[in-house]
Amino acid sequence: MFLLLLLFSFFTPAVIAKSFSVGWELWYPYQYRNATQKLVGVDFDVFNAVIKQANLEVDYTELPWKRHLNYIKSGKIDIAMGASKTKERELFSYFTSSYRVETVKLFVLTGMSSQITLSSLEDLINSDFMIGVEGGYHYGSDYQQLIKRSEFQAHINEVIDIEKNISLLFKGHIDGFLADPVTMKAFSDKYDLQNEFEQHPIEIYQARIHIMLSKQSTSKPLLKRINNAIEELTQSGKLKEILDHWSKLEASGNFHF
Repeated sequence: MFLLLLLFSFFTPAVIAKSFSVGWELWYPYQYRNATQKLVGVDFDVFNAVIKQANLEVDYTELPWKRHLNYIKSGKIDIAMGASKTKERELFSYFTSSYRVETVKLFVLTGMSSQITLSSLEDLINSDFMIGVEGGYHYGSDYQQLIKRSEFQAHINEVIDIEKNISLLFKGHIDGFLADPVTMKAFSDKYDLQNEFEQHPIEIYQARIHIMLSKQSTSKPLLKRINNAIEELTQSGKLKEILDHWSKLEASGNFHF
């Protein structure tokens, strides 16, 4: 009997008893509640498939991204979805294999691109333009270097979410804001603002997106387990199926809010 139990435990994937805390915030179409209050979105669909494959238990907590990062750093929250990998974050976090790509663009009011004469972010320094960003978000290495300079900071207005940036743009308090084009399409479709914004031609940022784990409250074995799950979902085609599903919704504008 002992031998059978030993063999069973050897060949059966270990179950981690702990329920891990996972933060999220309203971020169309990646993380949000639909009409029935179910947590849905690109990140949720991918992450739920990953934790099922990895045989993990999780609890979700809604909180702003900037606070979420602080909680990951302290270990108060274990996991974050939809995270960009940076050198600063790697000091307090493990990053899984990537599962999607994120792009950031400068959005302005329709018809204003030609009047906002910027060919790079650095051009903001000698301009009269003010650009909105969201606190805690990563906008690429160029932005990270520039934001250390006070003369660049003077042209950046940080807020908590995209809704605030859109409100400030409509009121004329900022000239544009940085955002993911997929998020902008989802937001514009939801609030019937399809013709209000356009992308400025300036290049901002594009990079791979990961799941982020707190070094204070998780471990490398957990990182390996999640990476194995991502690899298995990739090999089976399930990950592509999820991303393709949301790409089709994006193209059709048929998000289920």
